[in-house]
Amino acid sequence: MSRLRIFDENRPEQPLFESTDGNAIAAELARVGVTFERWHAARPITPGASPEEVMEAYRADIDRLVAARGFKTVDVVSIAPDNPNREEMRRKFLDEHFHKEDEVRFFVAGSGLFTLHLDDKVYEVECVKDDLIAVPDGTRHWFDMGPEPSFVAIRFFTEPDGWVGHFTGTDIAQRFPRYEPQVH
Repeated sequence: MSRLRIFDENRPEQPLFESTDGNAIAAELARVGVTFERWHAARPITPGASPEEVMEAYRADIDRLVAARGFKTVDVVSIAPDNPNREEMRRKFLDEHFHKEDEVRFFVAGSGLFTLHLDDKVYEVECVKDDLIAVPDGTRHWFDMGPEPSFVAIRFFTEPDGWVGHFTGTDIAQRFPRYEPQVH
């Protein structure tokens, strides 16, 4: 289940707001310029589906987003709990950073935690199957895929180096809890 928790940046132990309602999540995030949508596949996706089959199942939404935002590249990334590089992959974006283009991800399966640092607030967004999040360029954030990462996501890019993280050097990400996927 998708979840949004909002914290004061100095109080990681007590959320100011918490919701699992998709409409409430979208409304709260829209107030700070972040897009949150729910998509549904036009056709069933079977385990082991190729990236092309995955993208075809969401073709109408992908085409709409590409046309609206001018993305040049769309791909599919898949990470399983048995990936031998999972710890290194998890560490890669655990510290606060920003990108020079919007970070847009659609979760086909699995989950991950985007944590956004906007002004004096921290927005913790658990994205699960059918969630799209679009984080505007320059937004300070971190991403945690959990200790046993398991997700398939469609990624959208404008420039080849747009995904490069520019790290802020702060320790704020260490002050907030790491991602432990909810049991549903």
